[in-house]
Amino acid sequence: MAKIEYTPNDFRNGNAVKWCAGCGDHAIFNSVLKALPEVAERLDIPRENFAFISGIGCSSRFVYYMNTYGFHTIHGRAAAIATGLKTARPDLSVWVCSGDGDSLAIGGNHFIHACRRNINLNLILFNNEIYGLTKGQYSPTSKLGKVTKTSPFGTVEEPFSPAVLAIGAKASFVARTIDMELDLTKEMLVEGACHKGMAVTEALVNCVIFNHKTHADYADTKAIREERTIRLRHGEKMLFGANKEKGLVLDGLRLKVVTLGEDGYTIDDVLTHDAHCEDTALHTMLASMRYPEYPVAVGVIRDVQRATYDDEVARQISEQQQREPGKTADDLFFGGETWKVE
Repeated sequence: MAKIEYTPNDFRNGNAVKWCAGCGDHAIFNSVLKALPEVAERLDIPRENFAFISGIGCSSRFVYYMNTYGFHTIHGRAAAIATGLKTARPDLSVWVCSGDGDSLAIGGNHFIHACRRNINLNLILFNNEIYGLTKGQYSPTSKLGKVTKTSPFGTVEEPFSPAVLAIGAKASFVARTIDMELDLTKEMLVEGACHKGMAVTEALVNCVIFNHKTHADYADTKAIREERTIRLRHGEKMLFGANKEKGLVLDGLRLKVVTLGEDGYTIDDVLTHDAHCEDTALHTMLASMRYPEYPVAVGVIRDVQRATYDDEVARQISEQQQREPGKTADDLFFGGETWKVE
């Protein structure tokens, strides 16, 4: 049977996209559409084996625009629903679309445990540093001092870094991208989808209505991004700048930005990115970098292999069924009892 060759349009339905004009979600949506044909080819799966799960928020409307299976769940619970789906149907490519409020506030517990368990999911975390759908309240990633409807005198809370949180919670794949970098986003999503384990891609997106230009200091234009972000590639030197004249070195236990040719620094001094390193120390430092002291890291920050939750559950079921032929998964886990809500 001939393999189907998909195009981006095969994954888009006819529903009108209802994000605000200029919202960064449009760019991520288009990058996903471009990524899925390549994912389908590399994983050798048909379109009907893709499922998109979302919570509540602007980004969570994603499922309405996809020509795939999907489930628009409840606030903060997308990772939990996706965990159940992937465990029950390991043949599916399961994607979670969630915002910084959805995944890191009410859904924070589900997010960190999905990372810890290393479930084979692809989670796109749309980070616009605000609650957009509910009209502009501060979120767990809003900058310290941010004035919003729920912080009229400025927030007094330190924000989460989603990538740092994901690494600390033991996600095996962590990447970061910017909405305007469509090719980079597509590449990160393909790599994450083909990674076996919990793949978290933080997408820095702009909310034109309630938090316009929140990432502008380092993401506003291509020239600014060249100077103020660093594109990490496994096995390559950590260089940035329009002419790749700047780099990262270790100064004791801290990262330091240097200019090649100044103070005796050469290319040999610049760190080489090892995304596959099991130790999280350097990956955490890279994910933590903030402008203006450092460039903001984009690309694949961490990509390691370890056992996945869904594979381990399947292994346990298979082993027990060999010992007790004829037993179903319900028999093994629940003793064959029927569970009812009274």
